[in-house]
Amino acid sequence: MADNDTLAELESRIAFQEDAIDKLSEVVARQEMDLEKLTRMVKILHGQLRELGGSEEAPAADVPPPHY
Repeated sequence: MADNDTLAELESRIAFQEDAIDKLSEVVARQEMDLEKLTRMVKILHGQLRELGGSEEAPAADVPPPHY
């Protein structure tokens, strides 16, 4: 009986792990689509900023804010 119990527990664990892997795979796929969408949006916003005459250079990290 112990062998059957062990086998049943292993089968249960495998089923749980397969389900978890499927769910994680769906999450990764959804995040990949979101990342692609956000990348396109950043490119569009960057282009719009350039059209408005915004500077392409980021402010230097060591320059203190104006209120100092």
